[in-house]
Amino acid sequence: MPISYLHPRDEILALMQRIYGYRMTTTSGGNLSIREANGDLWITPARIDKGTLRREDIVCVHPDGSMEGSRQPSSELPLHLAIYRSRPDFGGIVHAHPVALVAFSIAHEVPDTRLFHQAFHVCGKAALAGYELPGSEALGRTVGKVFARGHDSVILENHGVVTGGASVAEAFRRFETLEFTAKTIIKARLVGEVRYLTEAEIALAEQPREPLPEFEPSPPSSAEKELRNVVAAFVRRGYRQRLFISTEGSFSARLAGDSFVITPYRLDRATAQPPELVLVENDRAEAGKTPSRAAAVHAAIYRRCPEVGAIINAYPVNATAFSVTSLALDTRTIPESYVVVRRVTRSPFGLQFDQPEAIAAHVSPAAPAMLLENDGVLATGATVLEAFDRLEVIESTAEALINCRAVGNLAPMPDEAIRELAVAFRLPL
Repeated sequence: MPISYLHPRDEILALMQRIYGYRMTTTSGGNLSIREANGDLWITPARIDKGTLRREDIVCVHPDGSMEGSRQPSSELPLHLAIYRSRPDFGGIVHAHPVALVAFSIAHEVPDTRLFHQAFHVCGKAALAGYELPGSEALGRTVGKVFARGHDSVILENHGVVTGGASVAEAFRRFETLEFTAKTIIKARLVGEVRYLTEAEIALAEQPREPLPEFEPSPPSSAEKELRNVVAAFVRRGYRQRLFISTEGSFSARLAGDSFVITPYRLDRATAQPPELVLVENDRAEAGKTPSRAAAVHAAIYRRCPEVGAIINAYPVNATAFSVTSLALDTRTIPESYVVVRRVTRSPFGLQFDQPEAIAAHVSPAAPAMLLENDGVLATGATVLEAFDRLEVIESTAEALINCRAVGNLAPMPDEAIRELAVAFRLPL
């Protein structure tokens, strides 16, 4: 677990700004805490506008019960204290009311994290805690008992969610990943029957990968510097657009031949910076860095497809909902969808882990994007901008298709219109 050198006030402030900024809680809802090794507990204050929270608003509660700060601690302080007593391994807690997880909480259901291997890896198996009065000692006791059973993510009946971790950053990753999983399940249920991963499939995804041999790169050229800046900027933009979440998504761009830069393993997509990207060259990785586990697939595509200059693995919620069902993502909706995206193929789960060449074989000028079963979307392009635009259009198309089901039957463009578009825009059929 990386060490944070941020002061607890700043770390809590930064994460609350992210949670509130992406509408994963309301002005009055949600609270975060950090427990230090000496027992000090830093927590968000009570009755404060989350949109205007300042570092000086964060309250420190000492083990003896005394406090530092100009505010009163969150009314959910008893909940945090009870969870820390039940889980001495926790150093951070996130409690909030994101809409998808609230939907599960008021149905008294728990999202199944076997939807994605990464969700299962990050969140574990989520659990449900019975209703108790918010802010009460009883709520703390009830929820603490559930965490004591080894769960790291707990849905509170008719209330919201609590996640914990060795750090508040880890708790946030669990919180964000569980909310993304819940959103995808809700969208997917509107599309068709939801497919979950088997134990064998999760084991396949989690099995250790042979690390790439390393090499010492030459000083970066101006072209490489520019490419690193462009990719890092689009990764951060993708996070802001909710095409990635902090724990999922890979982005690469070809430098020359079989040489490309790619996001590293376990990168926080919200804060990606050019030096963090990894140079991969002739199936070797830049010394001292670990590339994304998607690097083998990206390398195979670059070898097979000279027209491809950029590749994105992403998890936009609407398109990802199609990846966990059997329904095709039909781009014959509006001209932009077909012209930009063309045909979206589908790859069965598992090929991305042990058969990268089989994934590459699906990519062509007529089919530059695909759904990876229970693993999001893969989009390619001649340039970084083209790949990113294609991803955005895929997600917009998927959302329109899902919304269409509440309006009426889909009426795709007829074959004559598709042929006319192909001729007008010189598209491969």
